[in-house]
Amino acid sequence: MRKTIKKKYEKKNGNLYRNIIQLVAVGSVTGVFAGAIVTLFNVLAVKGEEFSHGVYAFVKTNPALIPLLLLALLLGGFMLGVAGEISSLVRGCGIPQAEGATRGIVRMKWWKDTTAAFAACLLSIFMGLSIGSEGPSVLIGAGVGDGVASSLKRNEMIKRYQITGGACTGLAVASGAPLTGMVFAFEEAHKRFTPEVFICAFSSVVFGMLTRSLIYQLLGMQVQSAFHSYVFHELPLSSYSYVVLAGVVCGLLGVAFYKACFGMRRLFKKIKFKNRRYSHTVRIMVAVLLGGVISFLATTAMGGGHHLIESLGTKGGTATPTVESLLSFSLAFTLLFILLLKFFITTVNVGSGIPCGIFIPMIAIGACIGGILNTAFCNLGMDKAYCDLMIMICMAAFFTTIVKAPLTAIIMICEFTGSFAPLLPVIIAVSIGYTIGEVSRTDGIYEELLEVYERENGIHERANKEVFVLPLAYGATADKREVRDVLWPSGVRITEIKRGEELILPDGDTVLHGGDVLTIVCRTEAPQKVKDELVHILD
Repeated sequence: MRKTIKKKYEKKNGNLYRNIIQLVAVGSVTGVFAGAIVTLFNVLAVKGEEFSHGVYAFVKTNPALIPLLLLALLLGGFMLGVAGEISSLVRGCGIPQAEGATRGIVRMKWWKDTTAAFAACLLSIFMGLSIGSEGPSVLIGAGVGDGVASSLKRNEMIKRYQITGGACTGLAVASGAPLTGMVFAFEEAHKRFTPEVFICAFSSVVFGMLTRSLIYQLLGMQVQSAFHSYVFHELPLSSYSYVVLAGVVCGLLGVAFYKACFGMRRLFKKIKFKNRRYSHTVRIMVAVLLGGVISFLATTAMGGGHHLIESLGTKGGTATPTVESLLSFSLAFTLLFILLLKFFITTVNVGSGIPCGIFIPMIAIGACIGGILNTAFCNLGMDKAYCDLMIMICMAAFFTTIVKAPLTAIIMICEFTGSFAPLLPVIIAVSIGYTIGEVSRTDGIYEELLEVYERENGIHERANKEVFVLPLAYGATADKREVRDVLWPSGVRITEIKRGEELILPDGDTVLHGGDVLTIVCRTEAPQKVKDELVHILD
């Protein structure tokens, strides 16, 4: 009896150690490759923004070239439409598709999807559209993680963990915020904390950031902090009323942005042709033309918004924002105009399905809201020393209302600022924005976009119901784990557990034990693949 118990214990520990070593080793490889490719993508994206700024400035001084610019935009829009036909994953902002891949809902063809995302999103940036590089970086990182796991012939469970590691490495490298990338894995990708998710996120992000630093060093470039024009001071309790008001304003505008995105999606759906491919391509071309016109009107609205956010900093109230004035407007009216343009074109990008990133554009919109509120708050008596802090508060609150990821927003702001001074005010504003989103019954925008992607690509329509009855071996991956903590294949539900003579109807808190017999219901189009994955988890 003692020998039997000892063998079961040794098998359990052996499987645990092997899994940990495998996750760390493969995660490190994923981090290196994802870090290298995403760094290259972001270096080229910066060059693309500089190039497009120069092109639009040149065309402004030579109006006769406007027809040529419009022709180039139409041609670029057509090419983006073709890219969307090659890989459906590049249609949209990247993060929802990456989240779907981490959950096993979306199946990637890593070499095709990664290449298409890299090329299509760079083309969008070189055309001067109002998009960011963070969303595409997450998708590219996810594709690299899939590629590493596939090349090393890892099983489906390890592959999904590597997709997670690659995705959060993509976000960490693109934003320069490693903790934000790791929290993204728990809060957004898997919506739970497990040791495996932590290990794959940690190992991938650490090696991805090290690779990024090495590449920057080899290129003679300096890794800089997110924003240099911001200096933060501790906000006194007497000024917390401004934080509450900012949270309410950002929450309401965040709900409006969310609804506008899906309203714009319904509007673009009205562009229909008999051939579905033509419909998608024409929608993209319309969106590209609108984006080009807005970039021509206000180059400040171009790109993701890093330069816009940087230009709003006041160095702790000792300087004035350096944002370029439009049409001789005052700062407040200039920011209002940019806010309207950025708000409109970002919803157009989401609605049309153009390859884009909306992560930084959403944060830039929040920064514009903060800049406008600063003008009002200073007139009401707020000290200018807190203007920079208020912009960060608005960025976090607006982002949280839309994405429903409060921890990601809070940690992101702390990493961007390199300070804990904004922590309590940010938590308050984020809580207000999140509550307004909940009261308004809005889901996280990435969750909703993932559901849209599933419907449009008929992912669930092709699935059939399958039932498996499988035993759980002692020392298996799922042994002694709660049901919710096991990375099951997509669509799997444990409907019944037989434990000796006892019959258990499980929930997420039910702990599995070796010797259990599980009845598993699943909707899938690949039953044998799901069964193989289940056997690996349970054996």
